[in-house]
Amino acid sequence: RDLRDWRLDDVRRQVGLVFQESFLFSAPIAANIAFGNPGATRAQIEEAARLAAAHEFIEKLPQGYDTLLHENGGNLSGGQRQRLALARAILLDPAILILDDPTAAVDAGTEHEILEAMDRVMAGRTTFIVAHRFSTVRRADRIVVLERGRIAEIGTHEELSARPGYYRDAILAESGEGGEVAA
Repeated sequence: RDLRDWRLDDVRRQVGLVFQESFLFSAPIAANIAFGNPGATRAQIEEAARLAAAHEFIEKLPQGYDTLLHENGGNLSGGQRQRLALARAILLDPAILILDDPTAAVDAGTEHEILEAMDRVMAGRTTFIVAHRFSTVRRADRIVVLERGRIAEIGTHEELSARPGYYRDAILAESGEGGEVAA
C-alpha cells in the first residue's frame, strides 16, 4: 500500500522515535513511560521498562514508578533518561523504531545495558539507528555510512571493516591504529 494513502495518525502509530535528548515531563515515571499510550496498564509499563533495562533503577527510587521527575528528568542521569525514552517507545510497540544516537550521552557500562536492551527491542521490527559509536551500530544488519551528507558506503560491520574506506579509516583512528577521519 502506498504510504501517501495512509492517514497521518496511522503512520505515526507505526513509528517510535527515541531522540538523543528525549523530553521527559515533570510527572511520575510511570506517566512519562505511558506518554502516547495513556491506556497502558501498570504491568505493561513495567514490562516496557524491563525491556529497556530501566526497571531495576526505577525500583531503587524511593517511590519507584511513582517518583516525580523534575523538569526534563533533571533528577536522573543521562542514561536513565535514555532508558525511560526507550521504554516509552517500547510501550507503543511500533513496527518501525528510529533511534537517534541512543548511547551518545552515556558511559561505557550504561551503553552496554542500553545496547542489550536495544537488541531485545529491535527483534521483529525495522529499526533505524543514527549513531557515531561503532559499538552502537556494529550489530546492525546493514550499515549506511554518510560522508558530507551523501551515502559513502553500505554493508555489514564486517564488510565495511575489511575494505578500504571511510568506515574502516574511522575504526582504525578510534582504535589508535592510524587512519585519519575527516570532519
